[in-house]
Amino acid sequence: MSFASAWLDQRALYPQFIPEPPAEETGIIVVVPSYNEEGIASMLHSLHDAERPRCKAEVIVVVNAPAEAQESHLLNNTRTIADINTWKQENTESFFSIYHIEPSPIPGWGVGLARKTGMDEALRRFNSIDRPEGIIVCLDADCTVSGDYFKAIEQGFDNRKREACSIYFEHPLEKTKDEKTSKAIILYELHLRYYYQSLLYTGLPGVFHTVGSAMAVRALAYMKSGGMNRKQAGEDFYFIQKLIPQGGYFSLDTTTVYPLPRPSFRVPFGTGATMEKLLKGNDPEYKTYNPEAFSDLKRTFAALPHYYADPETSYKKLPGSLRVFITDEEWNARLAEIKNNTSGYESFRKRFFFWFNMFKVVKYLNLVHEKYFQKERVEICAAELLGKLGVNYEKRTPANLLTIYRSMEKKN
Repeated sequence: MSFASAWLDQRALYPQFIPEPPAEETGIIVVVPSYNEEGIASMLHSLHDAERPRCKAEVIVVVNAPAEAQESHLLNNTRTIADINTWKQENTESFFSIYHIEPSPIPGWGVGLARKTGMDEALRRFNSIDRPEGIIVCLDADCTVSGDYFKAIEQGFDNRKREACSIYFEHPLEKTKDEKTSKAIILYELHLRYYYQSLLYTGLPGVFHTVGSAMAVRALAYMKSGGMNRKQAGEDFYFIQKLIPQGGYFSLDTTTVYPLPRPSFRVPFGTGATMEKLLKGNDPEYKTYNPEAFSDLKRTFAALPHYYADPETSYKKLPGSLRVFITDEEWNARLAEIKNNTSGYESFRKRFFFWFNMFKVVKYLNLVHEKYFQKERVEICAAELLGKLGVNYEKRTPANLLTIYRSMEKKN
């Protein structure tokens, strides 16, 4: 019995899809959910044009649809399968093997279930060659990648202590169909990068991007995390929050994934849903979390040594937004519990952030922007944060700010 056999028997939703055994040297399997797509060949060409890794690679496309899917969407799924078969016939020399699977829909079908089905199948294939260090990569059908994609992933995981990662991404602005769409995706990506840098600014540990089309995980780490969840949206955020505490999570910024900036109806939030909303107005405008909300978190986290030394009076010293978010009873009880179960400041700090984690930060941000702060236009917030970080900029246009924020991540 290999490393994941028992887990697959208990946790996989479907039996084996792919009858052909993987090559013994297989080290990377890319999993791609596909529903109602029209351009799968662009993604395959992009992978094909990338530099070949040392190991063998595979691509598994999960062609899926909910039970209530429209006839036109099912027709696009049929075309996707035809396009995959045609691509395979025309690219027999490709360095990666490509498979498509068609799981029968079950209640609650969505992107989480599609990713889980493909990632479970990838785990099954690594299990069959007893390769727990194999890398499962998540990509989307509307993405393209840079030429160093496979090599960078392979090299990024050369360090055996590395278990999972978020991969650097950029929306390809040159592929937008008009100026309005371009402005909308610039605003949304600027929000993502402002949010990421703001979380780093607070001192919160374990801050990473959570983009489902730009992440990777070792097979054994995937299994130990419990696998992908079944959520119809936000599956990437919840999955990554399970991986980070296991250790070995990192940001891979030596390659780039390019998600297509397009509106979509398929999930209630994320890039597609946001684009759908932004494009409804005449002039796209995006409002994001107020910088002061992050400043209050920064002051709170910076004061942890004082809270450790004197937890009983710490609540009175919290910024106003934190006192709106959390009651004195909960705060005092939690700090007392944490201190009673730790032997020193470092273990106190670690246990504190196990409680006040990313989930709690998101709840804080959402609540205080209902009761305490007002959201502001993203370009105003992004410029203000740059000022706090001491980063100079010439123009406060969204496009210029996005260029600066991209460069900040690449430098890190």
